[in-house]
Amino acid sequence: MRSLRLRVVSLLVPALVLAACSARPVSTSAPSPESLLQAIPAPDPAQYEHLKDTKNWRNPYLIVRADGVVLFDSADSAEILLKPEEVLGALARLPASNWPYGRVVAAAEAGRTSEQDGVAIRRNKGIVGGMLEGVHVAVKWIPAA
Repeated sequence: MRSLRLRVVSLLVPALVLAACSARPVSTSAPSPESLLQAIPAPDPAQYEHLKDTKNWRNPYLIVRADGVVLFDSADSAEILLKPEEVLGALARLPASNWPYGRVVAAAEAGRTSEQDGVAIRRNKGIVGGMLEGVHVAVKWIPAA
């Protein structure tokens, strides 16, 4: 009986030691858009509050439309149409050099052509504004021309 216990212990102990010492899998998941945006410095209103239009705006600029949200990337003059839920990911993928004023975007509503468009624009504006507020990205709303 004693030799049976000795055999069980001699087999069990190395197995437990190997299990305890085995490497844990390393998480290779990409950082979330929220954490990437938080890495951008806080906004510096002194750098942008005096701007009255978007002509000299250097941070990301959003145009809220009935069919989605356009991200205007001033670095390469690109306009990218996004669904509201894609905005955070698109902003997070922009390089740090696109955020000279800190964590702030300019935004404007597109012109309304119908009451139905107005409802869709207000809905998209609320969704995007809430998401940006949730990740502490300031929004400088520019009045529509």
